[in-house]
Order: sequence, then C-alpha cells, then structure tokens
Amino acid sequence: MAEENKPGPVQESPASSGKNPLLMLLMIVNILAMGTVAFFQWRFMELEANRPDLTQLLKEKDSPSEASADAKGEQKTAEVVKKENLLSLDSFTVNLAQGEGPRRYVRLDAVLKMSDDAKAPEFEARKPQIRDTIISVLNTKRADDLLKKEGKSFLKEEIKNAINSFLVDGRVEDIYYISFQIN
Repeated sequence: MAEENKPGPVQESPASSGKNPLLMLLMIVNILAMGTVAFFQWRFMELEANRPDLTQLLKEKDSPSEASADAKGEQKTAEVVKKENLLSLDSFTVNLAQGEGPRRYVRLDAVLKMSDDAKAPEFEARKPQIRDTIISVLNTKRADDLLKKEGKSFLKEEIKNAINSFLVDGRVEDIYYISFQIN
C-alpha cells in the first residue's frame, strides 16, 4: 500500500514540452524577415556611401573638361533672354469665377517676355491696360480650370493673345509665372 501512494516519475504531456511547432515557425519567419530588412538596409547604405558628394559635383561642373565641352556642343538651342525684354508685373490678387463651393481667388506674380523689337515706353504706358486685361481674363476662370497644368498653359496663351491684340510695337512672346497660388 505504501508503494501505491509513492509518487513515480512525472511525465510531461507533449503539449507542455516547450516545443510548440507554431511558435518555432513564427520565430523562423521573424528571423528571416529581420535578416531581409538588414540586408536591404546594408545595400542602401552602401549605395549612399558610393554616391558623389554635392560639393564634388559642383566643382566638376565649374571646371572645364572634355566631357562638359561635348555636352555644351549638344545644347544648341539654349534660349537667351535679355533683361531688357522682361517686363515685371506687380502682384495680382483676383477673384475667380464662381463655381460650386466657396469663393476662390488667385494670387499671381508674372513676368512678360517681350520681343526684341518691343519698345519699353509703350509697355510702360500700357501697363495699366495690360494689368486690366490679365485681371479680366482671370475673372473668367474657375479654380478647377487653373489647377491643372494644361489650364495654366492655356491661361498663358489666352493672356498673351489678349495683350498682343492691342500692342502696336512688339509683342509678348512668353509669360513666366513667378508665383501662382489659388485659395
């Protein structure tokens, strides 16, 4: 009877043995994922270390070399703009045409590029007329029309044509937006 009450060796069940296959699988997947992230970080840092420094690139750009001379020869059609041909306009704040939603307005700073045969006194005398024309064109536009790149390009052409319609000497060749904000 005493031998019956004597405890024998304790046997563990397979579930509590500490060798859960799901846990082992998750640990292996985690180790592989961490290794992959570490590899890609190492590759990125290696690429960044081999990238040339900005100051080095600027020095190479300033120093004449055969490669840059060849590159300059390939750029045949570089546009030269004379300062005398640029007419700076004051800032515009114009209400846009009422669309759906709240009232919107545009703030615009622009510079007009005039043709070589343009006369500065005419443009200075017509500056109020030029500003009025631009304001009138902008008043007809909705914000949705101007938010797209094509809308801004079309606006340039429309303003250019409107101004050229009343100029006597010279013409507007291009319009450069310095700032363009729609609120």
